[in-house]
Amino acid sequence: MIFTSPHPPVHVPETTLTSFVLQRAEQNAAKVAIADVSGQREYTYGELASAVRRAASGLHARGFGKGDVLAMLAPNVPEYPIAFHAAAMAGGTVVVLNPLDTMDDLAAHLNEVGASLLVTLPSELAKATALVSRTGVEEILVFGEAEGATSFASLLADDAPPDPPIDPARDVVVILHSSGSTGYPKGVLLTHRNLIASALQTHLIAPSAEDEKVLAVPPFHHAFGLSMVMNASLLQGATMVTMPRFEPEAFLKAIQDHRITRLFAVPTMIVLLAKSPLVDRYDLSSLRSIISGGAALDPEHARLCQQRLGCRVGQGYGLTEGLPSFMQSDDPVSPGSVGVSAPNVECKVIDVTTGEEVGPYRDGEILIRGPHVMKGYLNAEEATREILEPDGFLHTGDLGHVGDDGELFIVDRIKELIKYKGQQVSPVELEAILMSHPKVADAAVVGVPDEEATELPKGFVVAKEPVTPEEIMAFVAERVAPYKKIRRLEFIDQIPRTPVGKIERRSLKERERERAAR
Repeated sequence: MIFTSPHPPVHVPETTLTSFVLQRAEQNAAKVAIADVSGQREYTYGELASAVRRAASGLHARGFGKGDVLAMLAPNVPEYPIAFHAAAMAGGTVVVLNPLDTMDDLAAHLNEVGASLLVTLPSELAKATALVSRTGVEEILVFGEAEGATSFASLLADDAPPDPPIDPARDVVVILHSSGSTGYPKGVLLTHRNLIASALQTHLIAPSAEDEKVLAVPPFHHAFGLSMVMNASLLQGATMVTMPRFEPEAFLKAIQDHRITRLFAVPTMIVLLAKSPLVDRYDLSSLRSIISGGAALDPEHARLCQQRLGCRVGQGYGLTEGLPSFMQSDDPVSPGSVGVSAPNVECKVIDVTTGEEVGPYRDGEILIRGPHVMKGYLNAEEATREILEPDGFLHTGDLGHVGDDGELFIVDRIKELIKYKGQQVSPVELEAILMSHPKVADAAVVGVPDEEATELPKGFVVAKEPVTPEEIMAFVAERVAPYKKIRRLEFIDQIPRTPVGKIERRSLKERERERAAR
């Protein structure tokens, strides 16, 4: 059974990403498109569009075009979309990198994609310079000035921008890397059409008002920040305020000082807004809506946040390979739902054992199909065949079900389900219970090997105040079936998470393997 979107289908234009995203730039020429949270730099839509065209011309003059790759190694800054869209306009591909990644990971990504140019900040120059000796990068460009690097501003030429022949459905405009939370990160190939569809879907389900101010804190090197924040905001003519990193008080102050109306947030930010006493020190009354993504949002945290701030809190669902796929609109939704499928998005659920399609309310693996779904993985034909069906359906690896009204409910990651004596145990369910304990600040659950049971559910807990493992395990045991009980528990200082808030279960499991090997 294929579940279709309740939203009417929309036409995805056959054009280039940059021309689509900046189609309203002339109309909004005098309006601020993007500004730094410090207030030191800003670009109007007219200035941003001009800088993109001139930088594209400068890149073209350097011989950069189709088949070439430009790497972005920077946090969220106002110049980020200029460099990104200049490379796209020149016909090249952009690989967006996480500045927090290890040198080994960054070098591997750069070599894998064959990047020739690296755009970064002066603060990252030492790292960038070290990467040049390990990769095929030929030149470092910096926003600003730094000895030993070319100023990005020097690219800005007055010549006519290039107009290379681009096939929107086939030509890759960006390479993002999957989170790697359940395996080694893979290069995700997204075409112009993929990102156009993604920005269009965001615009249709979560339209921005003309005076919208968006706090751009989800990193642009992640699909959530790149597509739903950066590109969709530019498409809709909103004003973005960039934050290079998330810090609780700076985050709250930015909302207050810039009169932010819309937040794109990850669940850890929602928890802060819902529970932290810091919130009471700031005026957040300008907020109208918050959209959560990147990881599952606890319905109770959403309710508390909405109640406290008096603004709407919704969430979306997607993955680097296809974002967004489902999103809550203004219509009321069931608790725990991630909403209904976006326009043009189809979904089906298959039995994890037989592969047969199942109907409403039956759990299985979620598959999605739509114009936003990736072209494939870089240099990984077998992995691409495993995740992409010949008919275009993408295996998400997520377990869940669809209700009669088309709402999607995510239960867990299939690969993360714990196998305890033949029974399947959901880490997410146990984590939600752990988080409800008044003495628990944060928690994660993974399966650890056991000769008799195959795996035992083990909890990792960050405690707010003194508490014993026995007390917490008894708390969970009272609320779950016997086979779901947490059998081991360890207190740690911090739960490892990805930049968008996903628990890095892989690192917790590696920690356990290292301990067992001693």
